[in-house]
Amino acid sequence: QVQLVESGGGLVQAGGSLRLSCAASRTIFSVREMGWYRQAPGKERELVAVITSGSSTNYADSVKGRFTITRDNAKKTMYLQMNILKPEDTAVYYCRISTGLLDYWGQGTQVTVSS
Repeated sequence: QVQLVESGGGLVQAGGSLRLSCAASRTIFSVREMGWYRQAPGKERELVAVITSGSSTNYADSVKGRFTITRDNAKKTMYLQMNILKPEDTAVYYCRISTGLLDYWGQGTQVTVSS
């Protein structure tokens, strides 16, 4: 069973930065895409950023130009660099890895941005 463990969340002032990490417990084969999602209180979970097996990336309009998704296959880790954070970025952030047949989710990490 694969486990995804997120880290790097915390409390930061508006305008600050955080880097989230998502580490897989073992190598996952046939990955189609990896992504970060977030869920704010009272809202549905939404896509933040994805990176495909071909390294194409896609971002939610609300984070374009501020967030960057990357991965390090050797370390079995995915990252989300978040800059110029805003209070509306406050949410629990989840990582997801999809093979097309299986989806793996992390347990989530809280990001709180104070104004």
